[in-house]
Amino acid sequence: MRLLVFGSTGQVARELKRACPQEWETHFLSREEADLSDPEACASAVCDVQPDVVINAAAYTAVDRAEEEEQLATLINGAAPASIAKACADLGIPLLHVSTDYVFDGSGETAFSPDHDTAPLGAYGRSKLAGEKAIAQAGGNWLVLRTSWVFSAHGNNFVKTMLRLGKERESLGVVDDQVGGPTSAASIAAALLTCAKSMVAGKTGGIYHFAGTPDVSWAGFAEAIMDRAGLDCRVDKITTADYPTPARRPANSRLDCSAIERDFGISRPDWRNDLDAVLMELNL
Repeated sequence: MRLLVFGSTGQVARELKRACPQEWETHFLSREEADLSDPEACASAVCDVQPDVVINAAAYTAVDRAEEEEQLATLINGAAPASIAKACADLGIPLLHVSTDYVFDGSGETAFSPDHDTAPLGAYGRSKLAGEKAIAQAGGNWLVLRTSWVFSAHGNNFVKTMLRLGKERESLGVVDDQVGGPTSAASIAAALLTCAKSMVAGKTGGIYHFAGTPDVSWAGFAEAIMDRAGLDCRVDKITTADYPTPARRPANSRLDCSAIERDFGISRPDWRNDLDAVLMELNL
């Protein structure tokens, strides 16, 4: 199996490197090797490598900065995936692409199904939705994996921020009126590889949701992090209004993941177990 991955240092890409079978021929492209702000270069990379399957694990992820850089975010999250998808479709190569719960407006308390109407609240969500639509329009065999609240021992994420602040402060205010499913990059990587194998064997993709369980608020997630890391920092529950940000966040990030379990046999991972694994990797 020859696998091409866009991204090499991001959370999901790093876990893909770990999880790929040793007998696979893998090509992980860094920003220097395939800059997503140059869509044509990304398409050329697919043609050059001639892989059996492609995973796009790279993206513009600065949610707040995207409000000022929407054109750049859309180039990276929309135009680049479009070019990659067209190249894959032309060559008959399955494409798997990581997307986000931010394509929804976060209304209600019911978990969003893959076919629920999209309505992004901000520039980041709009840019990711543009990529999803472009991939579908390109044809071929593709899979969009929407996920939420990604964490790992690497890069910038909520878990690492809480651990840093938990060591520095006696208390910390964390939003309690946004609810979702924290998802480890390791679990996302495992899900992508399972889907990739099936798609190379001929299975058809589509839009799927994959997120950790149980659903929890950011404050509840923070409490679990402090408790499992043995930190004495108190978590004070606040509202979204108490912590304004340039980009609006969805209040409801719950994702209905039943389709991926039905079609690929992939069940929702318990984020508490994955959190323990991350803490162990960080020697905590």
